[in-house]
Amino acid sequence: MNLQIVRGGMASMLCAVLLCGLPGCATREATRPACPDPAEIAAGFTEPLATVRYLADDALEGRMSGSDGEHCAGEFIAARMASIGLRGAGEGGSYFQQVPLASALQPHAPPGTGRNVVGLLEGSDPSLKHEIIVVGAHHDHLGWGAFSSLDNTRAVHNGADDNASGISAMLRVAALLAQGQRPARSVLFTAFTGEELGLLGSAYFVHALTIPLRDARAMINMDMVGRLGDGELIVYGVGTAREWQALLKHQAGAAGIRLAEHPEGYGFSDHTSFYTQGMPVLHLFTNVHADYHKPTDDWQKIDAASIDKVATMVAGLARTLGEPAARLTFVPGEEKPARMLDDGTRAYLGTVPDFSPVPRGVLLSGVTPGSPGDRAGMRRGDILVRLGGQDVRDLQGFTNALQAHRPGDEVDLGVLRQGQEITLRAVLGRRGG
Repeated sequence: MNLQIVRGGMASMLCAVLLCGLPGCATREATRPACPDPAEIAAGFTEPLATVRYLADDALEGRMSGSDGEHCAGEFIAARMASIGLRGAGEGGSYFQQVPLASALQPHAPPGTGRNVVGLLEGSDPSLKHEIIVVGAHHDHLGWGAFSSLDNTRAVHNGADDNASGISAMLRVAALLAQGQRPARSVLFTAFTGEELGLLGSAYFVHALTIPLRDARAMINMDMVGRLGDGELIVYGVGTAREWQALLKHQAGAAGIRLAEHPEGYGFSDHTSFYTQGMPVLHLFTNVHADYHKPTDDWQKIDAASIDKVATMVAGLARTLGEPAARLTFVPGEEKPARMLDDGTRAYLGTVPDFSPVPRGVLLSGVTPGSPGDRAGMRRGDILVRLGGQDVRDLQGFTNALQAHRPGDEVDLGVLRQGQEITLRAVLGRRGG
């Protein structure tokens, strides 16, 4: 999940297509080293944790887009799709779709290509199987840290929750749906590359589908779903279709999950690429935490029951949407996605939002040590309600207020702390500097 890039992925994708003929875009398939053996790494583990254990192992070096580690993650996911019974729905009937990463608009993207991994569970009704429900999750992460890390240490960022947990849940959904009677409509399972770089994989996917996008009826995205515990599952996109709320209530109840619902279709993960194409979407996640975008996001902290519950709910949603009578009515939103590519000129505060609902402002789950917010005295549990003279009603308001400034600007911060509003002062920094 990417809280730093909102949402220039479409422009990045288009520029990447234009640049893919350059020398740096050549693939490295012929020179890839052998991948670590999943049977050795995940020995003694059962699903859903076995998948997380492999993807979040140090041997995959944080699965940076285009890296050997991400390549091995893709091979693992494709093998699991095949074992479940999914048909390859990528290029040439394979499980893979090559995604050019180089982009003049995204300086952090490495040269070369990443790969989306795509598998199809064909529907059982000959007259409806051309219609598809997309279930997705991204499989890339931050490698050794680099630009989006919230830790100053150069170390492998394994991304167990972000987003090995989502991939594990996606594969579990596929396994559940492949058992017994298949849905009438087809279900397309996609593991995206390039999410952490700005939704590059999903943005490319919606414009280069091997199956016509007009046949897609909905997209369900799982990003960071491995730490539910006794908390609420946060769901964005509930307002993108009139029928979502009733469907969610039924399936969440059956899975034993409490929901925190948000209407917005635009957001910080791959569902945004589909929403911009006029499709109903959902984004499910179990909230940010102290290990977000840090080397400490490890497999030992994943709650296997959390993945099982989320997968059970999503499988129920997909099965219901796959029924002949099921229809979703798309509801366009009024909000527009902000364009915040990290080009080195963007202002940076260093706060990590908590997505639990609050009446006003942005609740903080943490503040990056040494960041401008930290130096200003911001703390976990603070609610940011004002930045530089602009009211902050929600996360989009925070994004807009921050975009109005540049690195080096000195700004007042209005913060609610223990019910009292205080004013702090920060000098905004530069991302990565």
